Amino acid sequence: MNFTRAAERLHLTQSALSKQINEIEKHHSFHLFTRKNKKNVELSEVGRIFVEEARSALLHIDRAVQLGRAAREGSETILTVGHSPDADQAWVSAVLAIRLPLYPKLRIQLISEFSSELIRSVMAGDLNLALVTAPPENSQIAAVAFAQTPLCVVLPMTHAVAEKESIALQDLARDEWILFARRVQPVVHDAIRNAALGEGIAPKRAHDIVTAQQAVHLVSEHVGVAIIAQPAAALFRANGVVVKPISDTSLCFEACVIMRTDDDSRLANEFVRSSSAGISRHGTCHHSKWNYLYPSEL
Repeated sequence: MNFTRAAERLHLTQSALSKQINEIEKHHSFHLFTRKNKKNVELSEVGRIFVEEARSALLHIDRAVQLGRAAREGSETILTVGHSPDADQAWVSAVLAIRLPLYPKLRIQLISEFSSELIRSVMAGDLNLALVTAPPENSQIAAVAFAQTPLCVVLPMTHAVAEKESIALQDLARDEWILFARRVQPVVHDAIRNAALGEGIAPKRAHDIVTAQQAVHLVSEHVGVAIIAQPAAALFRANGVVVKPISDTSLCFEACVIMRTDDDSRLANEFVRSSSAGISRHGTCHHSKWNYLYPSEL
């Protein structure tokens, strides 16, 4: 939401980026952004829809290229598996280690996206499977739980409750909260806020982030305290920061593999079946469990 930073990421001048955006808006006769001033912008409702569909289109193009290359190289098939940027790396390793005797030339293509985008991609058929924490209920997807993902709190070491074994939400009532943005993890985001409201807590100026690394960095800068998934927190460490489990047992979510409900692909089903032992063995969460069911049985 900042043209200067966006231009730097794209290795463009700000004027060149602005010109391209203006040309798109002029050509299609709609505004992608609501411009508050020269520095701050927000996506318009039209812009939000445009971005979501554009991401899906780019993902589909990338998959088409990968399939074309596989055909040229004589590979029989590719299975596309999505995961979030902060997924437990043990789960990803387990997926990569799977071998199917019926598909000796199988190639796994991993795609990293936010949970909401993974769900849309599975429903659109751009992904065969995805590893998602707390997927929303949807008749178009089948979700099979394989692990429990508890939440934890990232605190400055100087925080008054940093020495406690576990942290209650009430311990954080006076802090500014750092949470995953709702568009990244809607179910988890809403559950945290509802739990806080249930305890009479109104989080102060909750900061929205998209990766655990951002959360840990903000805590190290004494911006606030972060509530994130335990596997994600284990990936990052910073000076002056501690990670503690959260005591609210309701804030624990199922990590699931999702696929389209109407997907009767033998490959996809065999892959999920073989994943049972693999992910449970490599997983780091307690109470890991994978009960496989075909989509028609869910």
